[in-house]
Amino acid sequence: MDVVLLVKAAIMGVVEGLTEFLPISSTGHLILAGSLLGFDDAKAKVFDIAIQTGAIFAVILVYWAKIRSTLVALPTERQAQRFALNVFIAFVPAVVLGLLFGKAIKAHLFTPVVVASTFIIGGFIILWAERRPPSATRIHSVDAMTPLDAIKVGLVQCLAMIPGTSRSGATIIGGMLLGLSRQAATDFSFFLAIPTLIGAGVYSLYKERALLSAADIPLFATGLVFSFLSAWLCVRWLLRYISSHSFVPFAYYRIVFGVIVLVTAWTGWVQWAD
Repeated sequence: MDVVLLVKAAIMGVVEGLTEFLPISSTGHLILAGSLLGFDDAKAKVFDIAIQTGAIFAVILVYWAKIRSTLVALPTERQAQRFALNVFIAFVPAVVLGLLFGKAIKAHLFTPVVVASTFIIGGFIILWAERRPPSATRIHSVDAMTPLDAIKVGLVQCLAMIPGTSRSGATIIGGMLLGLSRQAATDFSFFLAIPTLIGAGVYSLYKERALLSAADIPLFATGLVFSFLSAWLCVRWLLRYISSHSFVPFAYYRIVFGVIVLVTAWTGWVQWAD
């Protein structure tokens, strides 16, 4: 395996791990990084989705105590059953709408104008969400969520099918606007990411299996490892950060990055469209 290619895989893994769980869209950053590295062919697009699994393993590790206690209590405790049901309910809309519209979205919405617009609009939505009065928060723990809360968050997650939106941004900020506290919205976003991203990774690998071979194992393994390590550090940092800070800095970052998308597209530095 080409050492240079492995280095590129490691860089892409770090980009994925650092951006997947922040409200700034991993897709936009992976497109930019892949174009600058010359790592943007059809196989690279499968790689980008597959290495999300590495990031998810980091979430499983960080939240293992909660996951384990839920699994142990699932046969007998109603609270554990309701939590698991809520995650499942929130997961379903993305599966249904993804299967129905995923191909059309990839064909028509992966353009610099769409990506830049969603980055910038998302930034202003974050600023709006962070200006809510404290009285707007009614749920302070994921265990207090109802199935109706879960389906609402699941529907909001579907907005992330539009490139540049950010799955984490949609679920965290959407959850806050729906009445969840910053901590509860972040926790539920992470739990919901487990079936969503694992499912997307497995489906992508199966669908594009003709592009892959045993020789690609080192490439994908490198991306997975670096995605896992960087995501583990990022998730731990984010959970500490939100205990005393808002998402406002990410809002301004999104707005600036949206402008960068337009500049790089207009100058031809980056090929944003498929």
